[in-house]
Amino acid sequence: MAVNVRPLSDRVLVKPLEASEVKKGGIIIPDAHKEKPQEGEIVALGTGKRDEDGKLIAFTVKKGDKVLISKYGGTEIKIDGEGYLIMREDDILGIIG
Repeated sequence: MAVNVRPLSDRVLVKPLEASEVKKGGIIIPDAHKEKPQEGEIVALGTGKRDEDGKLIAFTVKKGDKVLISKYGGTEIKIDGEGYLIMREDDILGIIG
C-alpha cells in the first residue's frame, strides 16, 4: 500500500518493524511490556538537505532500506491506522545488511 506522505527537507518516513512476541525459552511478552522497535524500513524520503552553498546533499539511505533507529528518536504519526516515524536522516544509527 502506498503512503501518501512526503517528508520535507532531510527527513525520512520510517515504518517501525515489530519485535518478535516470543523470546528464547518460549516466554511470550505482553504488548504492555514490549520495548519500542529499534529497527525500521524507509518508506519515503524528503527533498534533501542543502549545504552552505545551496548544493543538494544526497541521502545515504534509500527507500526500502532496513535501518537501526534510536528508541526515542523521531516523531510518531498514524497514517490509515498504521504507526510511522518521521525523523531526520542524522537520527538514523545505521543501515542493516
